[in-house]
Amino acid sequence: MSKRRSSWIAMLAVVMTAGVATPSHAITGTVRVTVAKAGLVVGAGGGRGTLTFRHRNYPFTVQGLSLGLTAGASINKLVGRADYINELSDFAGTYSMIGAGGALVGGISGVQLKNDKGVMISLQGAKGGLEVSANITRVIITLDQTRSTPD
Repeated sequence: MSKRRSSWIAMLAVVMTAGVATPSHAITGTVRVTVAKAGLVVGAGGGRGTLTFRHRNYPFTVQGLSLGLTAGASINKLVGRADYINELSDFAGTYSMIGAGGALVGGISGVQLKNDKGVMISLQGAKGGLEVSANITRVIITLDQTRSTPD
């Protein structure tokens, strides 16, 4: 009987410790970016932004290329967040998205991007210009860690 009781106590201890396992501590950062883009069939764009992460502001540049239906030009001022950042270096890299949108003088824009490290950027904000698009986009974000400032 005592062996059976010891086995139950051991199983209970395993189950209880599994329930209190610590989850991954990925951090969410705040992102602000301004992007200008233009194109006809193939679109190109670029801009600058700031990632606020662990109480510091990190400037970054954005370069993008899209293929599909693209006609016109626009300027986007977007604000949002970057989820699933484990280390600062996870933020930089190549992001992809498939999407569609449009602007006639002004409007609202939203976009979600994901990179190969699992970082997901969700942005929304004002869009100005004249543009229609339905395309596949690749965006390269380059982080400048040397110019970081306190938040």
